[in-house]
Order: sequence, then C-alpha cells, then structure tokens
Amino acid sequence: MFRLLMYLIPLALTIYAFIDCLNTPEDEAKHLPKIAWVFIILLFWIVGPVAWLAAGKLRTVPENGRTPSEWHRNHRTQYVAPDDNPEFLNSLKAENKKDEALLKDWEADLRRREEELKRRESGEDPKDAS
Repeated sequence: MFRLLMYLIPLALTIYAFIDCLNTPEDEAKHLPKIAWVFIILLFWIVGPVAWLAAGKLRTVPENGRTPSEWHRNHRTQYVAPDDNPEFLNSLKAENKKDEALLKDWEADLRRREEELKRRESGEDPKDAS
C-alpha cells in the first residue's frame, strides 16, 4: 500500500499543478511564461509541481469572499436582453429594410404580371404595350 502511495501522491500533485497552471491567466504566471511552467511541471515530476505551487502563480486573497480572478472579472461578457441590445435592434432594422425591399420587388413583379394578364385577356398584344 505504501508503495502505491509513493506513486499516487506525486502523480496527483502533478495533475493538480498542471490543471492549475492551464487555468491560470497568462498575466498571473510569475517569473516565467505559462508555457515554460507547463513544461517544467511535466518534465520535472516532483520538483516542477512544487515549484509551480510555491513560486509560479500570483496568489492573492479575494477581497469579498470567493470571486473570480481580476483577469476574469475584467474580461467577463456582459449579457444584455435583446430588446436593450442596440446591436441586435440595428440588425433587426437592417433585416426589416431588406425584407421591405424584397416585398416591394415582389409587389412590382406581381403588378407587372397582372397587367400582362389583363392585356392578354383583353386581346392586346403585349409587344404593342411596351
């Protein structure tokens, strides 16, 4: 059992440090670029994860309890209801203009066809009317 723990504890530590490194924003990685930390964690099996946990990440205490990191807070998308979103409303206006233009074209085509049918029924030659 002890032999198994000798392999499982470093493996668990490596997996934890690897995932923690991947989830850390680039600007919170200290001393080295994040990709370098990933290689250190994976190549130096016991020393790498300990080095990451000790010196690799900027660690601060959240101010008001458990909150996302500063990077996530600044890059969070703000969701707006569709009727309050100006981009969505502008896209609806543009779509309505396209639909109105298409409808006018269809109506003009329909009027032209109706006039052509009336000329045919009345016996006029469609070529003479042009």
